[in-house]
Amino acid sequence: MSKLIMAKATAVWLVDNTTLSFKQIADFCGLHELEVQGIADGDVATGVKGFDPVANNQLDASEIEKAEKDPLHKLKQKFYAAATGEEKRRGPRYTPLSKRQDRPNSILWLVKFHPELADAQISKLVGTTKPTIQSIRERTHWNIGNMEPIDPVALGLCKQSELDLAVQKAAAKKAKEGGVMSDDERRKLVSTEQSLGMDTEPKIPSAIEGLETFTLSGAPDDDKEEALPDAESFFNLPDADDKDADEDEDKKD
Repeated sequence: MSKLIMAKATAVWLVDNTTLSFKQIADFCGLHELEVQGIADGDVATGVKGFDPVANNQLDASEIEKAEKDPLHKLKQKFYAAATGEEKRRGPRYTPLSKRQDRPNSILWLVKFHPELADAQISKLVGTTKPTIQSIRERTHWNIGNMEPIDPVALGLCKQSELDLAVQKAAAKKAKEGGVMSDDERRKLVSTEQSLGMDTEPKIPSAIEGLETFTLSGAPDDDKEEALPDAESFFNLPDADDKDADEDEDKKD
């Protein structure tokens, strides 16, 4: 069951408009039974305006009718498909006291390695204020000399998926505005999942792609060896039959 919207105001409405028991209302609204009784007595939630759960798609009227007839029946919250997964954190991110001293270091890391991030994005990631971010950008922070850049993911101030999403949005905005990114900035835009899935084999630069099999036409083929001539071809020795024929000619003369 998703979290009930305006639980106390809903309890006020149920107390004023139904005959449900205090326990039924408390179970549905996530309150203590004595707190619901305090609402009925006027001691709790004074001045709070009732919030109609039926009109706001949190409860069916038939559920109220069943519960009024059966004190043991527990109210079931209405399933609202459009609200599935829509619960978001409101207000600044809460940072534990043990990690607050490291928050400026994480801001310095984001400013240094992801300058494309807007102040609002950094504020949402680590839970800080824009003046603090601006002072670190301009290096006017009172403790800037002792600060070291530390990854906010390593500090547990935000998730890797949240950081990747913020960087991708910043990159898309910069590309839309016509900004040109350097090679270092492009490498920073690759998410952890993408970098782990990349091929380890280096790729040929596009400028020389297609030249890996290029050869000059008419160039001698060094792999082929010319056939060596026969050793006897160096000596023009007459055959034995030719020698005898020459001797016979001499005798006739």
